[in-house]
Amino acid sequence: MSRHAVRSTLATFVLLSLGAGSAFAADTGTPILDLRYRHETVDQDGFANNANADTLRVRAGYVTSAWHGWSALAEADGVLGLGEGRYNDTRNGERQYPVIADRAGAEINQALLRYTSGKNSATLGRQRINLGNQRFVGGSAWRQNEQTYDGVRLQFAPVEQLAIDYSFIDNINTVFGPDDSAATTAANPSDIGGHSHLLNIGWKIAPALAASAYYYELDLDRIAVTATAPLGTLSSRTTGLRLEGAQGAWSYAAEYARQHELDSNPWQLDSRYLLAEFGYKVHGVALKAGYESLGGGEGSGNRAFQTPLATKHIFQGWADVFLTTPAQGIDDAYVGATVPLAGGSLQAWYHDFSPERGGGSYGDEIDMSYAHPIPGVKGLAGLLKLARYRSDDPARTVDTDKVWVQLQYTY
Repeated sequence: MSRHAVRSTLATFVLLSLGAGSAFAADTGTPILDLRYRHETVDQDGFANNANADTLRVRAGYVTSAWHGWSALAEADGVLGLGEGRYNDTRNGERQYPVIADRAGAEINQALLRYTSGKNSATLGRQRINLGNQRFVGGSAWRQNEQTYDGVRLQFAPVEQLAIDYSFIDNINTVFGPDDSAATTAANPSDIGGHSHLLNIGWKIAPALAASAYYYELDLDRIAVTATAPLGTLSSRTTGLRLEGAQGAWSYAAEYARQHELDSNPWQLDSRYLLAEFGYKVHGVALKAGYESLGGGEGSGNRAFQTPLATKHIFQGWADVFLTTPAQGIDDAYVGATVPLAGGSLQAWYHDFSPERGGGSYGDEIDMSYAHPIPGVKGLAGLLKLARYRSDDPARTVDTDKVWVQLQYTY
């Protein structure tokens, strides 16, 4: 899509959203308007040039009020690249720069019909799906083009302590869209076809204990684990159990999962996922420490435990060095804190990364951010964020620094 077309689309979105309040005056629905400007800089070893991107995302739409349990939502996203755009957006072929995966373009983000009865609901169409902590299924909302899902989602609560969540997915609209180009690889298509099933069952066992059992069958026929791997190598079935809860100032989570291949996958898979995490709150400060392990696989190629539909940016460091689990797997020991500061929120995290198999070290990372509402403008917030990854094994990973400055307005 040309830059002129993107500007026209963005202008249309804004006008439609601003006029929604009067156009639907008789309706009790809600217009949607979200503007997000971001400056991102990436300094990565192996590139003579730093990447610099200034992007503006406009999200506009409308959600109707319920009528006999029925409601509808329509929402479009447009991403505009501002300035010269010296970065590799995975489509423009600018490989002399590091990747910043925010492609300019516009598309329908959500378009759905929903029926709700009490705590039960059915949703049909293009929709946002975030399951649990988004470690396996999420919207990757950090990127300017959100990941959404085409399919049917059914949510039931037969008793107060039990919640059943099932989705059938026909297509996934990835963060790399809205379109493909000659620079597209098997590892970053704009759409992923295939018939996938997502089942998550939550059970509130006690006030301090909740369990989630899940089965995710991912039939992903238009994507591969790496750019050179055969298509279908991310098709898998993952079965797992998560326990979590809180007692007083303490919180905890423990999780185990196992991953195997689907019949459509040309590779055999057998890997494991482990998590142990503890948190403590004192005087408004939230402390957390944990250990997460994604197992390596046996055989040629990368057969490690993968989470292709996850919101990956919030796991294993904000530098996004490990968006694809290395073939030897990865162990991540981390500690961090969230601190209220001057009306905003300060975060600081430290990660130590090592292979799950074979010994050695990948390196470590320090992440920091500060978010604060902008005084005088309701719905406007600012964010300053940085990530500093240092490699202990340059043959597998490289030093990476990232800085973000962001302003976001939500109506």
